[in-house]
Amino acid sequence: MKMLLGCSVSLLLLLLICLTEPVESGTLHLNSCSVNVHMHELRKYYTDIRSNAISEDSEIGVKLLDKSLMKDLQEGQTCCFIRLVLRFYVERVFSNYASSHPQQQRCSSALANAFISIRRDIHKCHCLCEEETQRKMDSVHAEFIKLQISQAAQKAVGELDTVLEWLEEQKTQTHTDRDNSCG
Repeated sequence: MKMLLGCSVSLLLLLLICLTEPVESGTLHLNSCSVNVHMHELRKYYTDIRSNAISEDSEIGVKLLDKSLMKDLQEGQTCCFIRLVLRFYVERVFSNYASSHPQQQRCSSALANAFISIRRDIHKCHCLCEEETQRKMDSVHAEFIKLQISQAAQKAVGELDTVLEWLEEQKTQTHTDRDNSCG
């Protein structure tokens, strides 16, 4: 009951912040397309489930999402990679993630819904995926299916911080690129 109240109060505070202050939102510029990403919302929901996801990860020696996967993307493949990562989390991870704490389950559902919203927007971008980018995600899927499904989902949720950091870098990079461009 106490944890349920904690998540409910957190969501209420988030709503109040949204009503009283500008939402920390950023636009990702992906080739000829732009997608709005509310990093504050993603971080808030993730913070509420992170410690539990990490503490219940029993597969310490396995890594699904390595930062090098994201850093070594070919030119023009950011849109594709984001779309594939969102699809992976929506279809494979969140649908199989189960927390024993109801409020954390609600927070993970809210995070999944935020991913679905971004995914819906990015789908309009018509990202073109090259074979190398698809292979990167195939390697993530291969590691994921080596584990028991609930353990794999737990691990992927615990590693979501890597994805969020990368998204923040992309948002900052596209903002900086736009500021530095002549025009």
